[in-house]
Amino acid sequence: MPVEPSPTPWAFPPADSVADDLVAVGADLAPGTLLAAYRQGLFPMALSELPGRMAWWSPDPRGVLPLERLRVSRSLRQSAAHFEVRVDSCFTEVVAGCADPSRDGGWIDDEIAAAYVELHRLGWAHSVEAWRDGELAGGLYGVAVGGLFAGESMFARVRDASKVALVGLVGLLRDAHAEERLLDTQWLTPHLGTLGVLEVPRSTYLRQLRRALELPLPGAFGGPGDGA
Repeated sequence: MPVEPSPTPWAFPPADSVADDLVAVGADLAPGTLLAAYRQGLFPMALSELPGRMAWWSPDPRGVLPLERLRVSRSLRQSAAHFEVRVDSCFTEVVAGCADPSRDGGWIDDEIAAAYVELHRLGWAHSVEAWRDGELAGGLYGVAVGGLFAGESMFARVRDASKVALVGLVGLLRDAHAEERLLDTQWLTPHLGTLGVLEVPRSTYLRQLRRALELPLPGAFGGPGDGA
């Protein structure tokens, strides 16, 4: 089971206290701070205009993937047969893949990477990986709190690898609580839209979040398993 860290000394404003996606600036990336943010519907992402200060976001609308909406094309299903999906076998390497500075729009710096590695050590952050021929081909990482899985980033070194990891994640979340679990993608992108991600108003997201936080973790992430 995850280890609850020391509580954060920071107080975040309510996620719906402003009309913009950007809700707050400042605080730190300690485990207790990160968990407090996710539990309130916020997540961190640095802004180049604010060097040395962290920005905290709650998009309106919010990208989510209802598990039953996942779209797996015939070609993706065929491609998935050539990969092996693993969980938490190389979390640090997945974060490094997502942080590759050669990727467009990269925002994961050493401070952010270290913060999530520490959150992983405590049992809150997880990676879902696609392996091919014994090598890491792609994957994703995020934070699991109760019935929430907050996806942070994904990458691929081999075509379809990140999509296969997402399919694997949805499979891990499909248990007795699947209808109430919340798979958060932060924003909707054209790529995610092809997989079934949709946008919901922030107010809807926050209602779903409150329900999801009351659920047990999925078995793959330290919960009691499918029968819970």
